[in-house]
Amino acid sequence: MGAQDTLTRPEIDAALVELPGWRLRLGGLSAALKCPTSATALDLFATIGALAQAANHHPDVDWRYDTLFVVLSSHDAGNKVTARDVALARAISSAAAEAGAVARPELLRAVEIAMDTADFTAVAPVWAAALGLKAGEPDELRDPAGRLPTMWFQQTETPNANRFHFDIHVPASEAQRVLAEVEAAGATLDRSSAPQFVIATDVQGNRLCICTEEGRDA
Repeated sequence: MGAQDTLTRPEIDAALVELPGWRLRLGGLSAALKCPTSATALDLFATIGALAQAANHHPDVDWRYDTLFVVLSSHDAGNKVTARDVALARAISSAAAEAGAVARPELLRAVEIAMDTADFTAVAPVWAAALGLKAGEPDELRDPAGRLPTMWFQQTETPNANRFHFDIHVPASEAQRVLAEVEAAGATLDRSSAPQFVIATDVQGNRLCICTEEGRDA
């Protein structure tokens, strides 16, 4: 398999068996690496940069005190996971272990803003202009810098009165804990589409979805 090849979901799942600290999330491989100190995190950040330069393949890395949040996807393959991502994840995991970093998958969350609309082409340009987003998949807008949430337009002839909701993506390994906390906080849960997503509604009727990588393609 060439390093440029996009991986199928079964191939990604097989690779993740050997990468226990990583999760598939919103089309990329993600890891949260908690280091012994902030200085160690900065050193690991530099090591990841060197590994990326050597591989000519560059991840998104967010440094937060003693923790690094790393996302790997191949932009030239349409933000899909390729063999390059798996190879770099393996190298990063090795460097993290040497630095004494610990994977914390429970810290991995991503927010996608969803809007119910009967015609997303009529409204998407407004949101793209206001937020500086660019077209990703046909029904979504993405931040080229990767800082703002993706905006997804849920095409429907019967938009909900609450047109906006958050899709909160968590690893499947953490979903039941998160759902239990959401329910304990007062939400009602609709599990009819689990494990792909569960709709949570708060006491005022506001909706959100707790989403996982299960039931999704690569």
